[in-house]
Amino acid sequence: MGTRAQLLVDAQNFLGEGVRWCERSGRVFWTNIEGCQLHALVLATGERQSWAMPERLACFALTHSDEVLLLGLASRLAWFDARSGAVTPLHTVEGDLPMTRLNDGRCDRQGRFVFGTLDERPCRDAIASFYRLNLDLSLERLPLPPIAISNSICFSVDGTAMYFCDSMKKAIYRWDDYLGGDASRVRVFAVLDPGPGAADGATIDAHDHLWSAQWGAGRVLRFAPDGSVERAITLPVSQPSCVSLGGPHYDELFVTTAQESLTPAQLAGEPLAGGLFHARQVDVRGLPEVRFGALPA
Repeated sequence: MGTRAQLLVDAQNFLGEGVRWCERSGRVFWTNIEGCQLHALVLATGERQSWAMPERLACFALTHSDEVLLLGLASRLAWFDARSGAVTPLHTVEGDLPMTRLNDGRCDRQGRFVFGTLDERPCRDAIASFYRLNLDLSLERLPLPPIAISNSICFSVDGTAMYFCDSMKKAIYRWDDYLGGDASRVRVFAVLDPGPGAADGATIDAHDHLWSAQWGAGRVLRFAPDGSVERAITLPVSQPSCVSLGGPHYDELFVTTAQESLTPAQLAGEPLAGGLFHARQVDVRGLPEVRFGALPA
């Protein structure tokens, strides 16, 4: 079973990412990483908002204040107040590794923010890591193997398992003992086919299925709990980057896309690249995005 996603916003983002649905405000949030911008769309009215960031915004989390976000900027974590535009630094990340930046991130079921970094150099060495910002605002490195490009961070419905990937590898992994912290209990969850495509952003729906943006393959895959592909959603662009399920009934798939790495000829063939897409899934329900469980003092 599959459908084709339709354009929702012709955003022309160079690197759209991190899409999230906020059920309280009825907004879809996403970031244009290289444009150093945070965007929002009021779904019911089509009203758009955007905020300039002090550096590249890689990922973010909703909080229990509708106008406060936790930001994962390129070099640091910070608070953002959408009312004033104020950015308040919280933690520098990998200050000793100037060749890395933050990348993917999402809150676990306990309301803690889990994120990873990536190696920005062309060599893409496995020097990046995964981290967790705890509710007391302490930052810890997770005991997972080093990676080149962190992605696919999401959590099982019961919160006991963490999914993740290194986008340089053709696999998505599941950490079965995420809560216990035993890193030996990491296993391959799904192997991608050998054709074009790398695993990018992901989310878990209410049925414990994983949705994965397939960068370079022009599609989103829904994986069953056993790792098999249950459906594919195709897009008219090649680089979907992140996914979220939302809307009033949590039956709408939102997908960010990118222009990054496309040649002028490829861009001419993909005029909607960088847009925000959506596709209704009548037989599927998503889950409310978990909010970071602490607020600035």
